[in-house]
Amino acid sequence: MYRKEFEHENCGIGFVAHIKGKKSHSIIRQGLEVLENMTHRGAEGADKKTGDGAGMLIQVPRDFYLIQGYSLPPAGQFGTGLIFLPQNNDYAEKCREILLKIIAEEGINVIGFRDVPRNNKVIGEIARAAEPNIVQILLGADLRQDDLERKLYIIRKRTENIIRNSDIGQKNIFYIPSLSTKVLVYKGMLTSMQLRDYFLDLTDERMQSAIALVHSRFSTNTFPSWDLAQPFRVLGHNGEINTIKGNRFWMEARESILKSEALGDLNRLYPIIEPGKSDSASLDNVLEFLPDEWEIIALCNVGTYS
Repeated sequence: MYRKEFEHENCGIGFVAHIKGKKSHSIIRQGLEVLENMTHRGAEGADKKTGDGAGMLIQVPRDFYLIQGYSLPPAGQFGTGLIFLPQNNDYAEKCREILLKIIAEEGINVIGFRDVPRNNKVIGEIARAAEPNIVQILLGADLRQDDLERKLYIIRKRTENIIRNSDIGQKNIFYIPSLSTKVLVYKGMLTSMQLRDYFLDLTDERMQSAIALVHSRFSTNTFPSWDLAQPFRVLGHNGEINTIKGNRFWMEARESILKSEALGDLNRLYPIIEPGKSDSASLDNVLEFLPDEWEIIALCNVGTYS
């Protein structure tokens, strides 16, 4: 019998980067080319236009929004992310209200919402039937970047938990692919060839990044969905974690002894692993929860990893 917690994957992953960190649109273009060369690592539905999932992770393109006329705080004090909302407008508004309430409670400023340019004529009927409303939120705060990054994590986890435990219709559609000062994820129930045509931002020459992580999903003997497309918030992964059930139980068991001065009361963030997601999604949940120790590594050791 099918159960969501049995989700496994077997996928294609690619990465393009400028080793000096120089941002350009050519990195995004090359990332799309890499993705389109991995069609054999993805899968399609019976209509041949519905993909198991495809996506791209890039750096937050702050200048892209400045060009469009948004008034933004300095880099590091600005965060953003796409939001998958229910198809029903009333349900979507209820989810939006919960998100805005939590953002206010955490002391973060809402700069605005942006409609994400899309062309859903390129996707199949199955994907279109499950397609969420997709908006982008722009946030700012007078905080250090690491502090704001943690705040965005807290906002996302709190919002997810409240909506998951609510009686809002179509709540299973609500999902935040990323909410960060550093990275932005575009993904969906797409084929590798559809990503560039569906998300029009990705072919806009003004959008630039020094990295592009791409992923083509093959959901092994399971069902595709918009939220399980990759990359996730930290990684793109091949899946097939055969010990996933035990791993999830061990992580849940550890929650009772975990403490964090930086994140405060962890009970409002639990469960760390989102229920009903794939094996790769569970791994991503744990990785994003762990501190980025490599970012504070002693300068004398940096050369070892360069």
